[in-house]
Amino acid sequence: MFDWIPIESYTNIQYQVLFVIAMLIAFHAIIFDIKDEQSINFFYSFGYLVVIAMVLYMGLRPVSYVFFDTVNYAKAYELMQKGVAVTIEKDYLFNYFMKFCSGFMDVNYFFLLVDILYIGPLFLFSRKYFERYWFFAMFMFICSYSFWTYGVNGLRNGLATSFFIMGLCVYDKKYWMYFWFLLGYFMHASLVIPIAAFIISGIYKNPKIYLYIWLVSIPLSLVGGSSWTSLIADLGFEERTSGYLTNTEESMSQFSQTGFRWDFLIYSGSAVLAGAYFILVKKITDKFYIHLFGIYCIANAFWILVITAAFSNRFAYLSWFLMPAIFAYPMFKYKIWKEQYKVFGGILFAYFMFTYYMFIVKYLLK
Repeated sequence: MFDWIPIESYTNIQYQVLFVIAMLIAFHAIIFDIKDEQSINFFYSFGYLVVIAMVLYMGLRPVSYVFFDTVNYAKAYELMQKGVAVTIEKDYLFNYFMKFCSGFMDVNYFFLLVDILYIGPLFLFSRKYFERYWFFAMFMFICSYSFWTYGVNGLRNGLATSFFIMGLCVYDKKYWMYFWFLLGYFMHASLVIPIAAFIISGIYKNPKIYLYIWLVSIPLSLVGGSSWTSLIADLGFEERTSGYLTNTEESMSQFSQTGFRWDFLIYSGSAVLAGAYFILVKKITDKFYIHLFGIYCIANAFWILVITAAFSNRFAYLSWFLMPAIFAYPMFKYKIWKEQYKVFGGILFAYFMFTYYMFIVKYLLK
């Protein structure tokens, strides 16, 4: 569908369009008030167009090494289409799903279906918790640093976390919630980390504990270094999950530098600071939000402990996928500031600019 777009410009176009939308939201926030019906109605309708366009643009991308593992998935899919016997030993749900689809569906439509399942839960979460302001939360998901990567490269990780988000959509229906968590786990076993964080933060409900856990993880990581990587890798994680910790051969392809990533720590810490501010300073006592904050802090603390490992970006994403909810939820649920719409516009633009900056550094300045 998008074969007419030069493959080397495909990702660039996506980020430039997001930049324009982020500017549009920021200008609207400066000019209009949150109660302005015309502005809100515009974004309410405009949001559907953006979501549909993103699903199609991401899902119907060309099969190319520009999108890294897209080609590897396509090769495996082709083997399944030819009837080659494939042994499935991990990520059962994703692999059997791929095998099922290969019996009647072209690989391009398979990728489209995957991205519908990837983006759909984010849309439903935004509609459920943000109602008429849903597009602002949805755009925060779309403009997140890792959103594009896990829609075109780490498909199993992306689907797993989206299923976790789907579980949060039915937070008040525990059986359905755990059902979606379980599906996410069988999409990719690394989801055990946010699931464990969900359980722990559901038992210990004091948000200060979550904050302390996150703060303590920083000096522990600095002092312990790679010893944390070895220790955690030996705890019995699924083979490929622990492999992300111990494989050093491809670490340079995952990050622009190795070692302790202070830039990503600051990025992660912005959500911790925001959550702590809303809960401890602004006294928001929303049980759902406090639970979200706990999940994020615990899962992100886990990543901080293994921050120097190869492929630690895979573990960072297990908390980063919740960042849009951490930022946006209180601002569209509670009255916090006098010029709240304007403040949100600034926060959203700053949030996107980290993504945009990292894209410029990783791709355009290479």
